[in-house]
Amino acid sequence: MSLFIVNILDGLVTGLLLFMLCSGLTLIFSMMGVLNFAHASFYMLGAYFGYQISTYVGFWPGLILAPIIVGVIGAAIERYGLRRVHQYGHVPELIFTFGLALLIEEVVQFFWGKSQMAFEAPAALKFAAFSIAGNAFPAYKVFMIFIAIGVFLVLLYILTKTRIGMIIQAALSYPETVQNLGHNVPLIFMGVFGVGTAMAAIAGVIAGPVLGTFPGMAVLLGSIVFVTIVIGGLGSLWGALLASLLIGWLQTFAAAYNLRMADLLTAIGLTEPADLAQSLLSDLWTLTLPQVGPILPYLLMIIVLALRPQGLFGKRET
Repeated sequence: MSLFIVNILDGLVTGLLLFMLCSGLTLIFSMMGVLNFAHASFYMLGAYFGYQISTYVGFWPGLILAPIIVGVIGAAIERYGLRRVHQYGHVPELIFTFGLALLIEEVVQFFWGKSQMAFEAPAALKFAAFSIAGNAFPAYKVFMIFIAIGVFLVLLYILTKTRIGMIIQAALSYPETVQNLGHNVPLIFMGVFGVGTAMAAIAGVIAGPVLGTFPGMAVLLGSIVFVTIVIGGLGSLWGALLASLLIGWLQTFAAAYNLRMADLLTAIGLTEPADLAQSLLSDLWTLTLPQVGPILPYLLMIIVLALRPQGLFGKRET
């Protein structure tokens, strides 16, 4: 039971961290219809800016300033790059954001090199918040949980309970009407893109001391971000949260329990081949759960798409 509780907490941290990264992409897609391939690169920029600022003035100013800097960069990219491409359709947008991801990675390597940065958690949070059966749970992970929950609640409140949120959602469905009512729709879209990239930067600053700050961190999480929003449903904030938690717990429990595939296959009625070494299924019988853990989110995505193509909380478009 103690191992189960520890895995629940670790999976919660992983899932909420993934949600912080996905929420910005969900916001951008739901409001603008843009599937941003460079979103994980803004996450990486947030980690690097947070590290650089922390070397001069500490972690806490970096947590505030890095997302602001990345948000301004994101807004500028939308204004002077993506807006010009948007009128030509989704394929040019995908090509633009894919090239942007490659450019950001090269810029990061040019200024900071290819080595991992020594980005550390603040000294005030370097202690064990509590322990379960001798397993210490760091206070920094508790801080990550509260930050992610706070981001979700603030974003949900703004989008559903405020006038700004209503204007943003109306600008997506009825841009001409919103424009005629006196609102600057291009400025709204630029702001949404900037806020979405800033949210990715928050995730980067928070994750940098735990997962490492290095040039490949965007590639490491880039694919799993899109898997998450596909499972949750494109444009759904609640779907992004649920899918993030599912994937976080799925990967955590898969890494913690050394279940053999042979036991699972035997349980469903299959018999082990007589000559296992020469059998075509030999690799399948010798697999363990930690080995197949990294592909489980993709398998979950295939199952969800087969049963519900629009995702768990997505709406089918006409």
